Amino acid sequence: MAMLITMMALSLVSFIIIQLPPGDYLSAYIAKLRATGDTVSDDMIEALRVQYGLDQPFYIQYWKWISNIVLHGDFGRSFEWKQPVSELVWGRIGLSMMVEGMTVIFIWAVAVPVGIYSAVRRYSIGDHVGTVFCFIGVATPNFMLALVLMYFAYLWSGTSIAGLFSDQYANAEWSMARFGDFLKHAWAPVIVLGTAGTAQIMRVMRANLLDEINKPYVVTARSKGLAEHTLILKYPVRVALNPLVSTLGWILPTLVSGSVIVGVVMSLPTAGPMLLRSLTSQDMYLAGAFVLLLGALTLIGTLISDLILAWLDPRIRLS
Repeated sequence: MAMLITMMALSLVSFIIIQLPPGDYLSAYIAKLRATGDTVSDDMIEALRVQYGLDQPFYIQYWKWISNIVLHGDFGRSFEWKQPVSELVWGRIGLSMMVEGMTVIFIWAVAVPVGIYSAVRRYSIGDHVGTVFCFIGVATPNFMLALVLMYFAYLWSGTSIAGLFSDQYANAEWSMARFGDFLKHAWAPVIVLGTAGTAQIMRVMRANLLDEINKPYVVTARSKGLAEHTLILKYPVRVALNPLVSTLGWILPTLVSGSVIVGVVMSLPTAGPMLLRSLTSQDMYLAGAFVLLLGALTLIGTLISDLILAWLDPRIRLS
């Protein structure tokens, strides 16, 4: 129930924010027509305003939009693309979720083991190397890393790593061959999007584990003769994972919103570039649908993180 109320509040806030900039899609469209020398009469402007439903007050526009979503699953029609918003969104969000899911797996598969190693082997050469990588990863903007990676990939192989598919598979139906082609291209955006997150989680994991490994319960378990690797993984690592798992609620929407510039730079057919385009053109139904989905991802991520926390920590289950 709380999730439904939150989603309704989020839909209202997002609709208000999208309409805050002066003008609307029609204003930008008319300005574009006049820039090309086309004449736009007042009657034509009024007809377009009625056609797009922009002649109605804000609250009526919002009510029609949200009621169509709730009752019919209809997110409206994109002004710019002249297509149903649901077709545009689901066409892009599927690829986005595939790339972002692989990115989350990459982040955790690299960051957690390296963070554990850095904590257990504190001030070792590996710890220093990991620290340097973390500082570089956090300090380097994703779009710059994308440009550098694309440059060196083209320098070494003579081919571009932009996009998620080869030309022959760009508009093809899904098949094993197309999925294999996707995997050949997906590694580049996964590395670019995952570098900063990996660096951050490595540092957090290292700091959390350093706080735990010298606590009395760990010392007691060690004195009872438990093997060191079993001891570390069974007790302090599980506790150190709690703060990381609690951040799952914002990892998914951050990957979508954080991939906007990377998607533009690497020509990715994902949700990020379309979200940016819808905001700049004030295509309110398309932009509203994306913002609503980002909110839904936040709520879903929070629910998943709560369930994983309850599984990891018996204290949370009992409370």
